[in-house]
Amino acid sequence: MDNIKKSDFYFELPKELIAQDPLEDRSSSKLLTLKKDTGEISHHTFREITGFLKPGDCLVLNDTKVLPARLMGVKEDTGANVEVLLLKRRENDCWETLVKPGKKARPGTRLVFGDGLLKAEVLEVLEEGNRLIQFSYEGIFEEVLDRLGEMPLPPYITHKLQDKTRYQTVYAKYEGSAAAPTAGLHFTKELLEKIEEMGVSIAYVTLHVGLGTFRPVKVDNILEHHMHSEYYQISKEAAEKINRAKAEGHRVIAVGTTSCRTLESAVKEDGAIEECCDNTEIFIYPGYQFQMIDGLITNFHLPESTLIMLVSALAGREHVLSAYEEAIREKYRFFSFGDAMMIL
Repeated sequence: MDNIKKSDFYFELPKELIAQDPLEDRSSSKLLTLKKDTGEISHHTFREITGFLKPGDCLVLNDTKVLPARLMGVKEDTGANVEVLLLKRRENDCWETLVKPGKKARPGTRLVFGDGLLKAEVLEVLEEGNRLIQFSYEGIFEEVLDRLGEMPLPPYITHKLQDKTRYQTVYAKYEGSAAAPTAGLHFTKELLEKIEEMGVSIAYVTLHVGLGTFRPVKVDNILEHHMHSEYYQISKEAAEKINRAKAEGHRVIAVGTTSCRTLESAVKEDGAIEECCDNTEIFIYPGYQFQMIDGLITNFHLPESTLIMLVSALAGREHVLSAYEEAIREKYRFFSFGDAMMIL
């Protein structure tokens, strides 16, 4: 397979189906189930997911925590407004960032946030136009960021988020993401307890989601697309739970494309997972042979995105696109704050 067209993953989405706000009750989202072998579809409420899980299954969740990484400030010399998005932490309070407007953020430019609570200087311009910035402040960086930062919502969400916690999963633990692993937003603590009581084991892995997750595929032949790099970590406890489920012939079900990419990146040739940490640039598209996951819980993704390509690799492009057509007919809500899909 030497050519897969980006346009093969296109679909028309009415704008009004892009979810702008989270639902009051996380688990009341709709859930579309798709059988990957037959393409059979059924419609449910997310909390009914317990009906599709079996004792012995292992559910794998990404416990990354989103940083309030969007900072609004001014240039020290002119007072012009500037927006800084934290992408990746380097050493000594240096961050790789995205600055808007970028043209005026040359090396040496000084920025001020929150009346001087946080100050910064642009050190250098990196590839793709990102800026390396050095921050200075009193106290603890995370506390300053919590006071001044906003959640870095995707560009298609235009409403202001009233409650920061709604762009976090209820099990978010390790800070480092520029975007939420949104498939996990549907779970409540009560629902997770109920799932464990059924005899399903829950394993937590960590993948810090980068903004590259929203980067559009620009090449016509998707095989020429270069994936962004993301850091992941798998604990000994999580590896043991996942390996046990596999060894006993049970299913491993990833919650979200990030958990899926973590597992498929870490699986060894013998089919097992070990405690590890690494960076991954794995790009999963049709033709990919899954080594670890048997099922996937995910949201509805953008047309021509790497995420719809991953889902199509698991369930088949035709099955996925017809499920998306059905979801549009049934007025499902799409993208980050939208409804969910379970592929089995």
